[in-house]
Amino acid sequence: MKQSILLVDDEPNLRVLLRHMLETGNFEVVEAEDGLDALDKLNGMTPDLMILDVMMPELDGVSLCKQLRASSEFAKLPIVMLSGKTQYQAVQEGLAAGANRYLCKPITVNELIETVQEVLAEATAVP
Repeated sequence: MKQSILLVDDEPNLRVLLRHMLETGNFEVVEAEDGLDALDKLNGMTPDLMILDVMMPELDGVSLCKQLRASSEFAKLPIVMLSGKTQYQAVQEGLAAGANRYLCKPITVNELIETVQEVLAEATAVP
């Protein structure tokens, strides 16, 4: 059975590109267009991992990550932040919000898939 990823990004073209990249790694991808849409999707599913853009309208990635970490249901959900915000402070803010990893755009297929596989392996290794 394929592992599922909830991909949250407000840029439709980037979501399509990232979905294709992840599908080459044999992942099942569900897309959400922003943080609020992601919360709606989480009502009906529990993904194996979430990839979260930082800068989004309505509910940004950092706020969504904090909200998920505060909930008992999603506190341990593996989260990878993927953003064009590459400054040290932005990376630290994402990690402090509870992200397992913070990747900077642009990203290669190999970097994305390897990171997702690493984070999933770490999540299953934890007792």
